[in-house]
Amino acid sequence: MMTQTMSDLVQTARQRIREIGADDLHESLESGQDVVIVDVREPYEYEKGHIPDSVLVPRGLLEAASDPNTPHRIEALYSARERLVVLVCGTGGRSAMAADTLQQLGFSDVRSLAGGMKMWEAEEYPVAQGAYAGSLP
Repeated sequence: MMTQTMSDLVQTARQRIREIGADDLHESLESGQDVVIVDVREPYEYEKGHIPDSVLVPRGLLEAASDPNTPHRIEALYSARERLVVLVCGTGGRSAMAADTLQQLGFSDVRSLAGGMKMWEAEEYPVAQGAYAGSLP
């Protein structure tokens, strides 16, 4: 059996998910569409710059945070099963794998931000800085 690389895993996930571009996400936010933005990076990455009003759920905590039956649940995530959930990371790899996971867990409308924060910042859309004020699982 051939060993897969992270790149292989990301590519497989991207075949099963939908991505959203920075322009489309910004337009959705500007129009007031109900969107839950989940940043799956680590706290130190989030602190350096994140999409305003995003929820921080590091990739390694995603499954527990999305399950209402665990003590590690995060309401902003587990209660969004029927809402548009956009996952964000640095360049789009972790968020693609996270989107694949949430789809498997029954979330109905999940997208990964294509190009991640790198693309969001390149388009000069709003970026907030500072430590996450919410609770982590």
